[in-house]
Amino acid sequence: MTEQAKEQKNITASDVADFFLAKANSTGDQITNLKLQKLVYYAQAWFLANFHKPLFDEEFEAWVHGPVLPELYHTHKERGSSPIITNLDIKNVKQKFNSETVDFLDEVASVYMPHGAYKLELMTHNEKPWIDARDGYESDEKCDTVISKESMEKFYEAQLQS
Repeated sequence: MTEQAKEQKNITASDVADFFLAKANSTGDQITNLKLQKLVYYAQAWFLANFHKPLFDEEFEAWVHGPVLPELYHTHKERGSSPIITNLDIKNVKQKFNSETVDFLDEVASVYMPHGAYKLELMTHNEKPWIDARDGYESDEKCDTVISKESMEKFYEAQLQS
């Protein structure tokens, strides 16, 4: 692990969400609450797989429409399924992160931002961490079971190996 990765502290899920929203502003992309949840989820999942530590502390829950951070959801729920509009500037937002994390988040954005919210939802529905956390629940049943960081790390690390 590089020294830079060790230095970075106190990143929150909201900081990561702001990165993706600012990135969308700079590219003309549109991000809904559903899509934002999945982008932040994949950032956490791949960070765990690559660096063996969480990007942020907050826990995802296995909701009907995929992994969700409840606090982040409630921050943007008034938008419904409409795009989240912000005036976040990517240059300002990037200052919160070290350069290694910026490069990492840029890579996550390049892979996942081109997909629509429902495609990302379907992707998470076919992956073991969400499936396992929803074990015993009907497909449309409310569930607040935490998707463990350990399950995320293990699953996505295996994807790196394949």
